[in-house]
Amino acid sequence: MRAAVLHETGQEKLEVLDDVEAVGFGPGKVRLRIRATGLCHSDVSAMNGVLPQPAPFIPGHEGAGEVLDVGDGVTGLSAGDRVLVCWLPACGACPSCRRGQTQLCLAGFLNAGTPNFKRPGGDVFGFAGTGTFTEEVVVGASCAVPIPDDVPFEIAALIGCGVTTGLGAAINTAQVEAGSSVVVIGCGGVGISTIQGARVQGAARIVAVDPVASRREAALRFGATEAVAPDGLADAKQRVTGGEGFDYVFEVVGKSATARTAYEHTRRGGTLCVVGAGAMDDHFQVNMFELFFDEKRILPSMYGGGDVLRSYERAIALWRAGRIDLESMITHRVRLEEVNDALDQMRTGEALRTCIQL
Repeated sequence: MRAAVLHETGQEKLEVLDDVEAVGFGPGKVRLRIRATGLCHSDVSAMNGVLPQPAPFIPGHEGAGEVLDVGDGVTGLSAGDRVLVCWLPACGACPSCRRGQTQLCLAGFLNAGTPNFKRPGGDVFGFAGTGTFTEEVVVGASCAVPIPDDVPFEIAALIGCGVTTGLGAAINTAQVEAGSSVVVIGCGGVGISTIQGARVQGAARIVAVDPVASRREAALRFGATEAVAPDGLADAKQRVTGGEGFDYVFEVVGKSATARTAYEHTRRGGTLCVVGAGAMDDHFQVNMFELFFDEKRILPSMYGGGDVLRSYERAIALWRAGRIDLESMITHRVRLEEVNDALDQMRTGEALRTCIQL
């Protein structure tokens, strides 16, 4: 079968091969035919080594498709079912799951160290234990979440990561209050979803910050009340808040420099929500006096900061009701053979979300 493979960490291009085989099918597993997958910035971060991932590997974790076969012991799924791929499934038994913090379950991360593909030359890993830049993949049954018939595969794919992450940051983690002021730094797919989440919550002012003009223009269409380049944020702070700072600032880039900027534009007693996934050697610093004196809440948000199954259902309900726009987030559609074009579109900021159709 065909799949896009990264041979070594640090390479910028993927190679589309037709000699890849999905392996590991058996009890508790399902085999999926991927129909659509989104390109998320985390895929690029894994390719360049910012996020740890053994290589060679197949990127992609934001996918949807059909069940081809189910292993022994699998219940609730049958061949032909339409599903989205959950890259961080909850085991239901660990301390995090028992506390209701299923987004912190480590079971899914452990899958990343087990190859679920092979080629004549050896084993191939799937990013985050999945790997959706391929025609077929074998995953644990809990990674395959049934979707209603009225949800297109490309919409379901977005819900599988970026939409859930961004909406959840605003709704679950920060719990944006109606009438509040919000800044979102970084307006790719996750940032746009964060803007939509803040709008759903009733934020009065939403300032989008991004260096790419087309993304700033898009942010206005998705609910931002204004959009500025990074060098315009200080002026926006003065105009919108009288210099006090914003109630909520979301960092959706994953870099300590932008996290520090976000902190400085959060009002005293306000909330900084860190959504972007960054590198292990990139350290965010605050001094002990400002940490105490300003009483700003610093809240990381992992995969939307809540139960992902409930978050999927909420995203579908909001989409059906017309409260969020998911179709327009897909600005580019490509075939698997054009995956490197999609990578270029993401790196330049041209695309909000690119859907790879298989």
